[in-house]
Amino acid sequence: MSLAAGSGPAAGLGPAAGLGPAAGHAGLSAPPPASRWLVACDLDRTLIYSRRAAGPLPLQELVTAEHLDGAAASFLTVRAHRLLRDLASTATFVPVTTRTLAQYRRVDLGVPVRYAIAANGGHLLVDGHPDGGWARAVRVRLRQAGLGLTDVARRAEALADPAWARTVRTADDLFVYVVAHDRDRIPDLAELAAWLGEGGWTMSVQGRKVYLVPAMLTKSAALAEVRRRCGHPPVAAAGDSLLDREMLDAADAAVRPAHGELEEQGWVGPRVQVVPESGATGGEAVLARLLDIVAAPPRTTAAAFARWTARM
Repeated sequence: MSLAAGSGPAAGLGPAAGLGPAAGHAGLSAPPPASRWLVACDLDRTLIYSRRAAGPLPLQELVTAEHLDGAAASFLTVRAHRLLRDLASTATFVPVTTRTLAQYRRVDLGVPVRYAIAANGGHLLVDGHPDGGWARAVRVRLRQAGLGLTDVARRAEALADPAWARTVRTADDLFVYVVAHDRDRIPDLAELAAWLGEGGWTMSVQGRKVYLVPAMLTKSAALAEVRRRCGHPPVAAAGDSLLDREMLDAADAAVRPAHGELEEQGWVGPRVQVVPESGATGGEAVLARLLDIVAAPPRTTAAAFARWTARM
């Protein structure tokens, strides 16, 4: 999608993965010079962690990144917080999350953020404000998906037996997720995954949550637009789930921790590094590796330019 920041609807929109190159990119064959790296980082279980997911760390080694109902809800380590400040001063840092807009706004990382991506690419924020043109174009495209949001929500409600599922929620009218009582109680959902796949949706299990997301609603599509607005710099990315995989695969360099869906599946892309640590110390290791990556002079290759243009 090629929209100016804060713009309204544009003609000839091509907002999400699978739309093909936007009209504004026709004829582009070589990347322009880059001045600094663009670093896209997933939030939950990559950068920030619940107290349980953080691992056996003393509270004094943690910095609160989110409050919920007045209580601390998510954390990163003191060292990770310092590394994040260094990273944000060296590169253009972009938080990327499947959280809804309201859930993302609870997070305070303590660093300046020009661009952010929420709802798995459904929202592109500029200086904290959602880009209305981007959101409208995404919704127009999602109406062409095989299964509708209502169909998926009904199927999720039917499968969400109270024995394992606590609640079923619709996220910003874009996708559906089920919150389980405990990860171990989630049943075999292969039949649901197959049904979703036939209808142009995908499934991701992250901790106690089961996400049901349109396949064309991707973090990488929104990140491709951020990259365009920043002048096509090289991209470093980090994430741990299936919903991060396309973003990691497109990046010039990527990092993932030794936990999460991608670790469970043993997935490693051609430009993906795996740090051996897990939990909140894995978040530290991811940030340290990203800092090593952006220490190299930024240079966008023609191959990277083609990869990202294909996702717009």
